[in-house]
Amino acid sequence: MTIISPSILSADFGHLYAGCRLVLDAGAQMLHYDVMDGHFVPNISFGVPVLKSLHQCLPDAFYDVHLMISHPLAYAEPFAKAGATLLNFHLECEDDIQATLDKIRSLGCKTGLTIKPGTPVSALEPWLDQLDLVLVMSVEPGFGGQSFQPAALDKLRALAEIRRARGLHFLLEVDGGVDKNTAPQCVAAGADVLVAGSAIFGAADPAEMTRALAAL
Repeated sequence: MTIISPSILSADFGHLYAGCRLVLDAGAQMLHYDVMDGHFVPNISFGVPVLKSLHQCLPDAFYDVHLMISHPLAYAEPFAKAGATLLNFHLECEDDIQATLDKIRSLGCKTGLTIKPGTPVSALEPWLDQLDLVLVMSVEPGFGGQSFQPAALDKLRALAEIRRARGLHFLLEVDGGVDKNTAPQCVAAGADVLVAGSAIFGAADPAEMTRALAAL
């Protein structure tokens, strides 16, 4: 079954616990937590206090924390202490990639790297053997509800082949415009983890949509 990581950016913040509980009970294995700083991306989302509160309410959930921020190194420790399971940051950030990966591991979190649509797969090469997850953005980061960019499928295929050829074990995740139509294409291209926000939380039945995507 496919791993589903519902993006809580699309959830009803007035009923955030209930929404997270619903998708977890429906089979979601992760909660995707998008952190935006208004600098790396032109939007601002939520930070450490919200994650800490969620972790207190749902301590057993896997928190897939996506740092869309310019300086992930400075914020790795606060988010780890707040309950992050995996800290995933952008290859295009302003911090030293190796130092940031080392810091995340020292905090006991799993490591992830993300690439924007304009960044080639080859840019990830130096770090692939250190990663627990690679996230391919299929939209420009910063806003939910965008349309899927099919070029992401080629990146997923290329990364899946590199993983196979080198005997690596990172999970392949895709984020952006993932819904009931694009999700099967992503899975066929090699994605292990689907991040879905509006497709799940905007559905008439979020639990049923979660189950449907997980069954792919």
